[in-house]
Amino acid sequence: MTTGPVPILMYHAVAHTPARATRALSVAPGAFAEQMALLGERGFTPVSCARLADAWRGGSSLPPRPVVVTFDDGYEGVHRHALPVLDRHGFAATLFAATGWLRGPHQAAGALDLMLDWGQVRELAKAGVEIGGHSHTHPQLDQLSDARLWFEVAHCRDLLTAELGRPPVSFAYPYGYSSRRVRRVVRSAGFGVSLAVGNALAARGQGPYALRRVTVRRSTGIEEFERLVSGRALCRDFARDRALTKGYALVRRSRQLSRLPRQVLRKVT
Repeated sequence: MTTGPVPILMYHAVAHTPARATRALSVAPGAFAEQMALLGERGFTPVSCARLADAWRGGSSLPPRPVVVTFDDGYEGVHRHALPVLDRHGFAATLFAATGWLRGPHQAAGALDLMLDWGQVRELAKAGVEIGGHSHTHPQLDQLSDARLWFEVAHCRDLLTAELGRPPVSFAYPYGYSSRRVRRVVRSAGFGVSLAVGNALAARGQGPYALRRVTVRRSTGIEEFERLVSGRALCRDFARDRALTKGYALVRRSRQLSRLPRQVLRKVT
């Protein structure tokens, strides 16, 4: 069993001409193909998020150089551009679907670009891509009321179960934001593992409900990508991201406290 740190790569859209809202976090199809080729050349073996979690719980073993390839939200380019590349290499991957953003009968407002439809999601699952949860409408979960939080997590789980025939195992927090309360709800909804961002390698010590991932952007060149999967210079490459994340965490905490009733606020503070 591999117990050392594992890179979990976080992708979003894979597109030639993404929408402005998704451009920075999109990856060009050619760049994605080059990155997957590098994984193969360097001896990495992509595994699903569920398999990583199972191995770290003492179940199935992992290959010598595991890596997890994940896609957030459910953009159509994952089916159009990424799936053929994954198939060519025989690579596993995990898609975290915001069920309300997918095209079809359950669609809600808010999608940022062309999304997958449910037929494409089923084709991805049939091809071996693990389908995990990513909430229903992609809100900041730590800012929601208890009732709305449960709806976002449980409704996402229920739709994936109904459409795919089995409950999802893995979950990714929208925007990477969570809290102890959010993690407790995700666990209560039956998810066995959940992912944040953090821009660091994943490790068993982070716990199964706060595994970290590394962001792959449109600006990520192949040399930087090799550093990411090898875990080199992550602090330097993501120093600005971490500073912004810490600052915004304080802002979100303040917003959350400002919405509490006064008697509850006295207990929290």
